[in-house]
Amino acid sequence: MQIIGPTTFDEVRALFHRDHPVTRDHEVNTNEDADSALRLADATFGTWATIRLSRADVRSVLLPWHLSCGGGRELVPRTGLTVGQAADLLRAHEAEFTAANPVCTGKIARFRTAAFSSIYLTTRPIPHDHYADLPTDDGLVHLDGLHRLLAWELAGRLSPGAELTALIAGDLTPLAPTAASDSTPNATTGGPRP
Repeated sequence: MQIIGPTTFDEVRALFHRDHPVTRDHEVNTNEDADSALRLADATFGTWATIRLSRADVRSVLLPWHLSCGGGRELVPRTGLTVGQAADLLRAHEAEFTAANPVCTGKIARFRTAAFSSIYLTTRPIPHDHYADLPTDDGLVHLDGLHRLLAWELAGRLSPGAELTALIAGDLTPLAPTAASDSTPNATTGGPRP
């Protein structure tokens, strides 16, 4: 993980709304829910920063409970899974998830080739029902971008030299000792530029 620097919540919301309009017409549009999660994260943590993530960082992002866009099979249990664990689960049970969760797996399929865009994280779970059973240790916790993260990991698009831009709410101090990135600093893919 590479810390780029602080950003404002106004900048975070402007970027989010540019890339993810709440009025976008597609099946099970959760952008309004994500906007609410961003506002809750801002009220909870009050600080934001721009960071860049390596593939290893992305695989370690903790995902909250996800019922697969109203599908028949839970993708992420209430206790959470990392992006890496969820991707491995999808790989191992692709046919069952596709049959039980057509909307969710359709979103993942659509994002496999989509341009990279910023994702949104926190350093701890937000006070919301979907996050209630997650561990409260410091780390990278998902706010928005679950389908994109899974799609890019499943498609093998997060190469060792690429980095993904993320906006993160919370105190980065506990993460700073492990923040050294061994990836190429100029291989940014998506999101705001410093």
